[in-house]
Amino acid sequence: MRTEPDGTVVIRPLGGIEAADAVRLQQLLVHTVRKVRPSRLVLDFTAVSRLDPINAGTVSAACGLGDDHQVAVFVHNASSGIAEQLSAAGVPSHRLRRTTAAA
Repeated sequence: MRTEPDGTVVIRPLGGIEAADAVRLQQLLVHTVRKVRPSRLVLDFTAVSRLDPINAGTVSAACGLGDDHQVAVFVHNASSGIAEQLSAAGVPSHRLRRTTAAA
């Protein structure tokens, strides 16, 4: 996790995000949105190879929680398969972005 000069918090998980990681991911996202309260929270999925359904739902819920707390939550650079999974879990398409750094 890092904070950009503009105050954006970037979380960059690595590898597979499995069911065993669900509680940790949920706690991290809730803490960041509710306590840190950045204007933007970016989940950089460039290095994520797998996302289980529980965690896809957690990311979707974080988008809604962010809206409630005026924190814009975005997912950057998810593979097409993970992006489809996140969309199916309820992550709005405008929250899923490809950045030029990933190209």
